Amino acid sequence: MRELSRDDLLACCASARWADGVAGRPYSDLPALLDRGDSVLAMLNWADVEEALAAHPRIGDRSPGADRESAWSRDEQSGTAAAGQDVLRRLREGNRAYEDRFGHVYLVCATGKSAGEMLAILEDRLGNVPEKERMVVRDELGKIVRLRLAKLWEETA
Repeated sequence: MRELSRDDLLACCASARWADGVAGRPYSDLPALLDRGDSVLAMLNWADVEEALAAHPRIGDRSPGADRESAWSRDEQSGTAAAGQDVLRRLREGNRAYEDRFGHVYLVCATGKSAGEMLAILEDRLGNVPEKERMVVRDELGKIVRLRLAKLWEETA
């Protein structure tokens, strides 16, 4: 059995409501933790999701911190490290257009994706209606949270 601290969990998802809902209970294995994380994430209202989004850097930006969340973010966005200037410029422009349209940072589960793939996804999602985009954002946030919970589980073993 393992209990994870609220602070450790906030590195996985910066929603205080999510961290409070997952912390304070023992987990026998990673699947139990992932199930709890999923169920709490599904109960978040949009303000809670926006709180989580606020902790994510723009795609193409490097998170400068030395904390766990910043290191994970840099690793997750490693596909942008070798991107050409044109792709990075288009990502910056796309990030601005996305934020203007939807009011929050563009979130995509970047792990394993190239900068070009993330750009294509961004450009496609700019055509979403806000209600659909909120569903996509929740799904992407869930993917990121699951990956980070698995990393946290391994780190605390």
